[in-house]
Amino acid sequence: MLNPDAPRWTLCRRVALVLALLFGAGSATLADELQDAAQLLKAGQHQQALDRINRVLAAKPNDPQARFMKGLILTEQGKTRDAIEIFNKLTQDYPELPEPYNNLAVIYASQGQYERARAALEQSIRTHPSYATAYENLGDVYAKLASQAYDKALQLDSSNAGAQNKLSLVRELVGGPAPAPKPPVALAQKSAPSSERPAAKPSPAAPAKPAANKVPAKVAEKSTPPPAAPAEILQAVNAWAKAWSNKDADGYLSFYAKDFDTPKGLARDAWEKQRRERVTAPKFIAVSVASPKVTMVGSEEARVTFRQTYRSDRLRSASTKTLVMVRNDGAWKIRQERQGR
Repeated sequence: MLNPDAPRWTLCRRVALVLALLFGAGSATLADELQDAAQLLKAGQHQQALDRINRVLAAKPNDPQARFMKGLILTEQGKTRDAIEIFNKLTQDYPELPEPYNNLAVIYASQGQYERARAALEQSIRTHPSYATAYENLGDVYAKLASQAYDKALQLDSSNAGAQNKLSLVRELVGGPAPAPKPPVALAQKSAPSSERPAAKPSPAAPAKPAANKVPAKVAEKSTPPPAAPAEILQAVNAWAKAWSNKDADGYLSFYAKDFDTPKGLARDAWEKQRRERVTAPKFIAVSVASPKVTMVGSEEARVTFRQTYRSDRLRSASTKTLVMVRNDGAWKIRQERQGR
């Protein structure tokens, strides 16, 4: 079952840190108001917490931390429609943050909307590939979907022993008979940092005996790259965007391979000087990577296409970008960078 305290409080503390890093901690008064609201929410005084947050939003209607906190409070109050609206708007305004997607999934799952929960969690993981909470929640959602599918198979063929065995295993994981009435899936969030568990749980539903129709071995062997490769590549892309957002010119340039294809054949030194100036000159930069798609060309090369949003005090833009990535000395580097696919 949903745990309304520990899960969302872990998320609240984490997102406050992320938002503070992205947008600045704000005034001491604002920080105090948010802290007071957090304490009231933790104590179960939901209306008092909401009143405090509404005062913050009256002064700063677009403050992301206050908006997120309001979404948490409304969720606790059972006002899920209003909470969904807030989290959805946050995903639009700040697509680089994984937590609003994760909280949407928690709400959808509690309503039995497991497909929508799955889609939200997959977007959370695309935004932040090392977000362990989203992986664990996604595993629970997959288990619930599997439970429903096996139950449907048994409705159509009650003698299907394989489906019955698998359904029993899944029931042990998600608890209770599936799927009617549909209990909320248990989306437990851990207090440990998300980097500690970067992959989803393995599927518990192993077949009791070999299936009659197996995928031929030769076909199965064609999955060339190791499963970890796309996640490692996305981690590199997100770290590149983070260094850019932090105006860390050295860190940003370190993500480019030695044989990087500089635009218009510009000399590498001249290109680096130009990029260094553009990274350090603005007062602030925020770069987000949304909906990335990794296509492996081989075990040592990949193409990553995503929607890039760039914001600074000088320029705002959104475009589709493609990075050709290569593995150099165990690290993924950018060999080519271009607009479009």
